[in-house]
Amino acid sequence: MSRLTLDSLVRSGRSPSLDRGALRTGVVHLGAGAFFRAHTAVYTEDAMLATGDTSWGISAVTGRSARVWEQMAPQDGLFTVTERGPGSGASRVVSAVTETLAGPRDPLAVVERVAAPGTRVVTLTVTEKGYRADPLTGRLDVRDPAVRADLEGAPPLTAVGRIARGLQLRMLRDAGPVSVVSCDNLSGNGDRLGSLVADFADALPGAEGERLRAWTAESVSFPDTMVDRMVPATTAEDLDLVEGALGLRDEAAVIAEPFRQWVVEDRFAAARPPWERAGALLTGDVRPWEEAKLRVLNAGHSLLAYLGLALGHRTIAACAADPVAAEAAHRLVHEEALPSLRLPDGLDGPAYAESVLARFANPALGHTTAKVAADGSQKIGPRLLPTVRAVLDRGGEPRWSALAVAAWMHHVAAAGPRVEDPLAATLAGLLPDRRRAADVVPRLMEAGIFPGELVADGLFTGLVAHWYGVIDSADTLALGKEIAL
Repeated sequence: MSRLTLDSLVRSGRSPSLDRGALRTGVVHLGAGAFFRAHTAVYTEDAMLATGDTSWGISAVTGRSARVWEQMAPQDGLFTVTERGPGSGASRVVSAVTETLAGPRDPLAVVERVAAPGTRVVTLTVTEKGYRADPLTGRLDVRDPAVRADLEGAPPLTAVGRIARGLQLRMLRDAGPVSVVSCDNLSGNGDRLGSLVADFADALPGAEGERLRAWTAESVSFPDTMVDRMVPATTAEDLDLVEGALGLRDEAAVIAEPFRQWVVEDRFAAARPPWERAGALLTGDVRPWEEAKLRVLNAGHSLLAYLGLALGHRTIAACAADPVAAEAAHRLVHEEALPSLRLPDGLDGPAYAESVLARFANPALGHTTAKVAADGSQKIGPRLLPTVRAVLDRGGEPRWSALAVAAWMHHVAAAGPRVEDPLAATLAGLLPDRRRAADVVPRLMEAGIFPGELVADGLFTGLVAHWYGVIDSADTLALGKEIAL
């Protein structure tokens, strides 16, 4: 696939397309993975198609590796999005990307793009761990070696370092205001990102940091957003199926569910793409939407992943079809998550929860439990612990949230040093030789993930230890009976 082959697709009516010759770069995106391609890039292209304004082309920057660059660059930034599940549309070619940069190979080019006068928006999907924040405090982890290198003047490789150094160069060049839009699953993601950039500035020496912080406060906005679309990892079989359908090989193809949603705080420092013309909701308060998604969809996803691994399931759809796992997820979202939420106007909580559970059951996606289970130390806090606190505060027992935490701990104990997590070494170092509940739970409570009041809460830790023991018994019948109580 390339610009040459795109023309034939457009003529055949199989794909909408922008006028590539008129496309100009107005957006820099950090983290050009599958979710960006199936979500942010689609919204941005649809906004341009709806208005004819082609000034919002995207400079897409890869994150930790150059693999995505190797897929997209030879294809002139083109890729396909294929929907699977009820209501799916035809595969489409997305042509909103003007260039693809290999972030690890050319970090100074990334800084230049952020600082370019034509850049008015920076978006990012770097996952929770990409923010290099302390999971307990939420502050920038200035002890992280990569963060330290960025602070000491090395070509920046972290997301916050790239943004901060790009803003610094933008300030020096008087390139004008810009908005930085997080599209990751973090509560208050915009404010949190703004705080991390401020932490970076504060860690710079003297007047350098003070000047950057002052300019950022005046010229940069960090809107909150809520993003939602399930995008599993693309397999070799997926690539073959896309090739058979289009007659073209697409190494950067992505698969997604038909559902997509984007809620964006209307707080921008400069012009922005007209995303509302593509179906995004622009609002003054994103928090209720964020919290609903984190505590219902993301928490339910994590519970199914960790419990599914213990039950031997490879995919989330298989977990959703398992009566034991499905009942646990249902009770988590209906009995604990929904009562803890301030739902946004117009959102029917029970109907939303049921729609989420139905989406989990889509077998066409093939979303794996291992993929969803990755990086749990960064996900447990925002997805589950607010619900735990809310249930405890109203005098209840957070049984289902504790089950999810216990299932995560059991996964960590089973995987040991092989666990896929940025805190893998710390977690493995905490694990005792004996992997029983009485040994594992107190040790993993010391991982810097759980706030002190929860570590000291005997009801919560007791529930976690109880569920850990039930899971560890490998007695599915007993687990099912406990969940049905």
